[in-house]
Amino acid sequence: MKKKLPLLLSAGLLAASLNAQAGLELDPIASGFVSPMALEEVDDGSGRKLIVDQSGTISVLAKKGLRDSLFMDVRPKLAKLNQGKFDERGLLGLALHPKFAKNGKFYVYYSAPLREGGPEGWNHTSHVSEFKADVKGLKADLGSERVLLRIDQPQFNHDGGRIAFGPDGHLYISSGDGGNKNDVGKGHVEGGNGQSIKTLLGKILRIDVNKKSGDRQYGIPSDNPYVGKAGLDEIYAIGMRNPWAISFDKGGKNQLFCADVGQNMFEEVDIIEKGGNYGWPVREGFHGFNLENPIAIAEGAPKKDAWGNKFKDPILVYKNIKGHQSNRYAKEIRGTSITGGYVYRGKAIPELKGQYIFGDWSQIGGVPLGQIFAANKAKGNGKWKLRKLALENLPKGKRLGAYVIAFGQDLDGEIYVMTNDSNSLKGKSGKVWKLVKK
Repeated sequence: MKKKLPLLLSAGLLAASLNAQAGLELDPIASGFVSPMALEEVDDGSGRKLIVDQSGTISVLAKKGLRDSLFMDVRPKLAKLNQGKFDERGLLGLALHPKFAKNGKFYVYYSAPLREGGPEGWNHTSHVSEFKADVKGLKADLGSERVLLRIDQPQFNHDGGRIAFGPDGHLYISSGDGGNKNDVGKGHVEGGNGQSIKTLLGKILRIDVNKKSGDRQYGIPSDNPYVGKAGLDEIYAIGMRNPWAISFDKGGKNQLFCADVGQNMFEEVDIIEKGGNYGWPVREGFHGFNLENPIAIAEGAPKKDAWGNKFKDPILVYKNIKGHQSNRYAKEIRGTSITGGYVYRGKAIPELKGQYIFGDWSQIGGVPLGQIFAANKAKGNGKWKLRKLALENLPKGKRLGAYVIAFGQDLDGEIYVMTNDSNSLKGKSGKVWKLVKK
C-alpha cells in the first residue's frame, strides 16, 4: 500500500503555478465506468459516440445521455482480469472502419485467454478482431467476429492495444514489448523484443483489413518496411515499450503521434515514421537505457541501431518521478506514466489549434493526481514545447482529481479526457470529460 500524501497535495492544488492555461475547464459528460479507454464518434450525423470500458463493454453516448443497452459486451471473451487490482489487460482499443456508416464494420483489441498451443507459461493472447454492427440501432453482432491477428503475451502488462485507421485506410496497431521490466525475462528475446524484427511485440503494426493474404485474415501493405526483407511483414516501426496510445492528426501532415510509457527515467512522445526505430530497450527518451542500473542515465546514448540506422528521437520528453525522486515536489513537469492524446483540431478553443493534448496517469504514483498537458512545435529544431494545463484547481464537479487513463476526439476535433478514481479494476468511478472553454 502506497502512503497517502499530505492533504494539500491530494487536493490537487500543486499545479496552480505550473503554466496554467487560463479559461479552460472539464465538462463531465458520462460516468459509471470502471476504466474508460477510448471514444469514437459515429460518422452518420447523429453525434452518437461509443465509449470503451476496459472491463469489456462498449456503451453508446447519445445526445440525451448514456443509452441503457450496450453496443457490445465482450466480457465472456476476455482473459480473467485482476478484479479489484491493477491490470493492463482487457478491452483496450476500438476503431471504426472508414466506411462504418455503410458497412457496419469495426475493430477491437482485447486480451483473450492464452490460445490453445500458445507458449507454455505465457499469460494471454491479444486479439485484433473485426465485428459487424447494426449501424442504425448501434448494436454489435458478437457472432460476426473475425479474428484478424493474434499476439501471444508473456506477461499481463504492456499490451499497448490502441488501434487507429490512418489516412491511407490501413489499420495501425500499437503493441507493447510483452511486459515485465527491462524488456527481459520470459518471452523476451536477447536484446529485447523492442529491437527484434522477428516478433510483433514492441512495435507499431500496419495491416490492410480490406484484403486477405495467404492464410492471413488481412492484407499486408506493399510498402511496409520489411516486406520482401528479413523481418515480419506487419511491422511498421520498432523500438516501443508500451505505446499508450497512438493517434493521427486530423490536420497538418496527418502525422501519427505515439506516447510511449517509460520505465523509470523518462516519458516520451514520438512521431511515428515508416521504418523508424524509437530506441527501446537501448534508449529511454534521448538517453541510453542502463540495464544494470535502470534508475541511472547511461553514458553516451547510442545513435544507431544494430542495422546501422539512426534512432528516431522523441519530439518531447519529461521526467518520470521514479527515477527523479530528489526534490520530487520541484516545480517542473514530472509524472509516472504518459497517457497519449490528440492534436487539437476543434473550433471551440482556437488557442489550442495544432497543439498535442495529452496527459499523465498521476503526478505522484498511487494518488489520483492526473495531469493534462499541451505541446506545440518549437521553431527550428523539431522539438516540441510542453506546458501543463492546470485543470485541478477548478470548482468541485469540474475538477480533475483522478487518474488520467485515456483521451478521445470527436469528428469536430474536440478533445475528451477519460479518468477513474482508482488505480485498479474496481468500482464505477470512471468518467468521461470534455475539454471546453469557460
